[in-house]
Amino acid sequence: MTETVAGADWQAWQDSWDRQQEWYMPDREERFRVMLDMVEALVGTAPRVLDLACGTGSISDRLLKRFPEAESVGVDLDPALLAIAEGYFAGDGRVRFVRADLKDPSWTARLPHASYDAVLTATALHWLHTEDLRGLYGQLGTVVRDGGVFMNADHMPEESTPRINAADRAQRHARMDRAKAAGAVDWADWWKLAAADPLLAAPTAERFEIYGEHADGDTPSDRWHAQVLRDSGFAEARTVWRSPSDALVLGLK
Repeated sequence: MTETVAGADWQAWQDSWDRQQEWYMPDREERFRVMLDMVEALVGTAPRVLDLACGTGSISDRLLKRFPEAESVGVDLDPALLAIAEGYFAGDGRVRFVRADLKDPSWTARLPHASYDAVLTATALHWLHTEDLRGLYGQLGTVVRDGGVFMNADHMPEESTPRINAADRAQRHARMDRAKAAGAVDWADWWKLAAADPLLAAPTAERFEIYGEHADGDTPSDRWHAQVLRDSGFAEARTVWRSPSDALVLGLK
């Protein structure tokens, strides 16, 4: 989809967000591929999906390109990223967006549907502390239909291997430094560009009033995520993809 809405090139903003995220996670597309493989395997090719903490709609974009008959509802609190998402998907009746705070106990009341075949999220819930995340998982236990799935791809380090973790971190940061020297845009620089865009300046300023420079959440292990999902009503839960620092955990109702 290439569309310019109200003078903004939303395709360019979507692409720049993807490149910025890939600077941190060169295997980002691999985790999305596995996520959608599991959607297809467990709930089929025409699912109703909740794109949780959706940002610019990266998951929804890949979902709808792979499964044209799917439907997606994106939910997020960030006004700047939602502005990009809404501009990018303008005119596509398969996707809609809801602004809500996942720490608000009543956030699910804003959703257009009571249940979903799949709830998907990536690189977002580490902004929450564990007790908030535990509460959110409890709510998702009522949002995912029986037989449906929840998947979370995020930072989930293995605390029992500190030397391996240190070596991986050093290697990743060396690669990131080389990419930055070659002109890659990091998180801070990307937000400076957004703040300088006349159409994104106001929502970007509002975004920083909400979050500050960066939220400080927790990054529990994938085992913790799987256990809390089971405690929240999911019949099965386990890791279905893993890198040295990140994991994709799946819960099946």
